[in-house]
Amino acid sequence: MSKAKFILKEPNSKEETLIYLLYNYQYKRFKYSTGEKINPKFWNKSTHRVKATKQFTEYPEFNARLDKIANGINNAFRKLLNDGIQPNNINIKQALEIELSDHILKPNRLTFFRFIEEYIEESKLNKKAGTIKVYNTVFTHLKEFSKKQNRLIDFDMINLEFYNQYLGFLKKEQNLANNTIGKHIKTIKSFLNEATERGINTNLDFKSKKFKTISEEADTVYLTVDELKEIEKLDLNDIPRLDITRDLFLIGCYTGLRFSDFTQINPENIIDNSIIEMRTRKTNQRVSIPLHKTVKSILKKYNNKLPKAYVNQKMNVYLKEVVGKAEINELIETTITKGGKVEKNTLPKSKLVSTHTARRSFATNLYLANVPSISIMKITGHRTESSFLRYIRVSQKENADKLLTHPFFN
Repeated sequence: MSKAKFILKEPNSKEETLIYLLYNYQYKRFKYSTGEKINPKFWNKSTHRVKATKQFTEYPEFNARLDKIANGINNAFRKLLNDGIQPNNINIKQALEIELSDHILKPNRLTFFRFIEEYIEESKLNKKAGTIKVYNTVFTHLKEFSKKQNRLIDFDMINLEFYNQYLGFLKKEQNLANNTIGKHIKTIKSFLNEATERGINTNLDFKSKKFKTISEEADTVYLTVDELKEIEKLDLNDIPRLDITRDLFLIGCYTGLRFSDFTQINPENIIDNSIIEMRTRKTNQRVSIPLHKTVKSILKKYNNKLPKAYVNQKMNVYLKEVVGKAEINELIETTITKGGKVEKNTLPKSKLVSTHTARRSFATNLYLANVPSISIMKITGHRTESSFLRYIRVSQKENADKLLTHPFFN
């Protein structure tokens, strides 16, 4: 069992001598100078504290300071274990000095990791399960990095050196894609912003322009109106799982709603059989969307009560099968930077389709049909036209075809 005790540097001295903290743990010993000095004649060798004597009237306060140091080392050691870090003399010293300042314990000071733990618990009360999952994933990687570095990661260590080392860790050790790494950095910055606003963090190095969220344009696809018609024509009556998947996906393609919304349309959301009105789950925005004839047909098929959707992951699997049956197999080259290396693949379009393709298809097809961007953005929820234009998928050829109808080229 780990135990702290105090010893004198020179127990036989006639003058004041330093007091050392000794901490035995896991068959190892940590020695630390407390900075406190005492004449050995006032020292109790049995209790390892100052004697209760009138000759040294400040003994209660002196012993209280030693008790706080003992509590500090115990807290530091326990926190290292709780954070999954193997204690050693270096990180124990770092952890102890976080606990102490001028040998006065600061019990209310939160470390970076402790703040994240408490913030995640707090967020469970008002944030979605998906957000909490992201927080936990980021926290797990931070703890793994800390363990590999064999040191505590605290607020004062979050600087450009940490940033560069952590990027290398996520790329080389975790083999993550650039966009995934970007999400990790974005989340860490959100933790730091929250801690700063609460007065817990005073280190603002993370606000440097060099402490940036990296990203690269993702190779995503959309389905053209003609391709959607081919999917709609499929006879899937004998395969209910694919029939349901196809119908729900098409509703997404013609409403622009996210998976979490287009799978939750109820009869009360249908107004006069001409408009869908609902409040979106992710952004809590109220949207009004005209009913496309395909959506009307599908709603009629189910008497305005859509069937229960499969979970997103399973629906993505079924969806690839549906699009494959529609023979939408144009070869698409994809590029992704993963583990710091550029990976290129060529896949049939059917393998790249997911439930989110529905929303992207809606936005792109309406844009190509010359629907004003602002009208589409009212549904998709994009706040700026620049972010909207990055979202849609228009090839150079499609952009040229669209411009042919512009008065400038006629």
